Amino acid sequence: MSQRIAILPENLTNKIAAGEVVERPSSVIKELIENSLDAGATDISVEITAGGRRLIRVTDNGHGMSREDALLSLERHATSKIRNDSDLESILTLGFRGEALPSIASVSRFCLSTREAGSLEGTEIVVEGGRVRDVKSCGMAQGTVIAVEQIFFNTPARLKFMKSAETEAGHVGDVMARLAVSRPDAAFSCIGDGREIMRVQRSDLQRRLSQVVGKDTTSHLHRVDSGGEYVAVSGFVSGPSLVRSGPQAMFTYVNGRFVRDKVVQHAIMQAYRGVIDRGRYPVVALFIQLPVGEVDVNVHPTKHEVRFRHQSTVHDGIQAAVEGVLRLSPWLAVKPAPPSSLSSLSSASQTAQAYRERIAAAAQASLTLPSREQQYPQPPVQARAENKGTIPVSEAPLPGAVVAEAEMPFQAEQRTPVAGYFSSLALIGQFHGEYILCQSGSDLVIIDQHAASERVAYQRLKQQCREGSVESQRLLFPETVELSFSEVVVAGRFRDNLAGIGFELEHFGGNTLMIAAVPRISSEKDAIGLVREILADLAGLGTSAAFQEALDELLSRIACHSVVRGFHALESRQIKELLHSMDETEFAASCPHGRPVSHVVRLDELEKIFKRT
Repeated sequence: MSQRIAILPENLTNKIAAGEVVERPSSVIKELIENSLDAGATDISVEITAGGRRLIRVTDNGHGMSREDALLSLERHATSKIRNDSDLESILTLGFRGEALPSIASVSRFCLSTREAGSLEGTEIVVEGGRVRDVKSCGMAQGTVIAVEQIFFNTPARLKFMKSAETEAGHVGDVMARLAVSRPDAAFSCIGDGREIMRVQRSDLQRRLSQVVGKDTTSHLHRVDSGGEYVAVSGFVSGPSLVRSGPQAMFTYVNGRFVRDKVVQHAIMQAYRGVIDRGRYPVVALFIQLPVGEVDVNVHPTKHEVRFRHQSTVHDGIQAAVEGVLRLSPWLAVKPAPPSSLSSLSSASQTAQAYRERIAAAAQASLTLPSREQQYPQPPVQARAENKGTIPVSEAPLPGAVVAEAEMPFQAEQRTPVAGYFSSLALIGQFHGEYILCQSGSDLVIIDQHAASERVAYQRLKQQCREGSVESQRLLFPETVELSFSEVVVAGRFRDNLAGIGFELEHFGGNTLMIAAVPRISSEKDAIGLVREILADLAGLGTSAAFQEALDELLSRIACHSVVRGFHALESRQIKELLHSMDETEFAASCPHGRPVSHVVRLDELEKIFKRT
């Protein structure tokens, strides 16, 4: 009987491995640079021709290799990173499989030149399609140079899947950016067809991120420094004015390794929920540090995927760290205005004190919030500017102002006003019954009164949920509403859940529902319309667990329904109450749907409009 099973030749197994490790020129560069960084390199240069299809050359100043080690490095599963199976549980290097070099050499014309410190000469090894053609001595500086020419020349099926030179060069640039952000202490350069694609010198993380993402991003980045016992998170996150249409600028690293992980990305996006619009992604560079035995990096040959031993703990730690920064809306911090009087000095002192109180309150809410000294060099001290040439809002009601107390959620509680960013603004007036105009130093601040009051109402609803249940208000005259039979079924299925957020609904027979109570914050509004909207939101949900996942959206809907919309004149007292309430509200810079609450117009912008400059 003939033998059907055969051991594959080494050349073929290397090509199979290359199919997993070497996807395109950019993946070759990733593997080679990671080896350079593991070798202690602090200066790495990359040269490509035709997007890397004709030539890839990576040069580093790492510790280099001896002749024996250089030859061994081209053998499959030969590595200096691990020695036994227990080492797989404590991997601290970027590479460890021992597959990259033999895989790359098997599908290209490959040349490795290397010299270690103390050696008089280097070693040059020439490989073609996985076969060693020449080994000789060479003169060179300490470090390693690897040239990869005509990638996939001997695997035409893979060559056909290569994209244009421009597309491949773009992927190379993306890989270089990820690696450059991961190691700001190293210098990187990349030349493509004689044109400089990237050149960054050694620097700190904030500067490196601005070099990679854009020079104008520095002022939009805010430091994260959360040192938990199990999960430590550090780096930078952007405010809502610096977002992208895709996740390309989300640089996330676990124990120094760049990862594309759904758990990590979901945690970040959950933290940004209600801060940026849906479909938009922030610019972040986050370094997540875990005990080495708590994360498995041996999941895929590309090492982009990882597994966490305690996935939910990691997710919650990342979300809390990012939220700890975002809830303070640090992008609202402005440059201190020069004090012009003792009263302005007093106002500035009160503002600074309020800022410290907000930091302390946030620290109570999130144990992983970084200290103020680590996060912000100085608190935003904003002195109240003199109102030269401005007409303040009268204390008397504006013409046509008829505002019910329940319509303004920020009037629901009596409290001592706390000075802060919003309450330190000098009030100018109201525009079009929808926008509040204020002055901050030499800046004009425009506030969307609906977005502001919606954020206040939403945060109060969330707080009531955390404390047990949303405050309910029984209707003096219960209302009935006719629904479709499917909507009646939905109301019955989630009756207890709806009671927890302030709704009391009773079946009145047939397809009629009686509304006996609604959340107190919206008791003066259209109860029937609100119930219809809530039931429409719940129609696609099947379980109470799904209800909990959708709770934020439901509270956002209630908040939006309960506050002023469109043209609505406000009294000066009401505006000031709203501004004070904003200072006491987390995530105050945006409404629950991610729309901005305020917009600043600088004096120099106005002067440019009127051609004064």
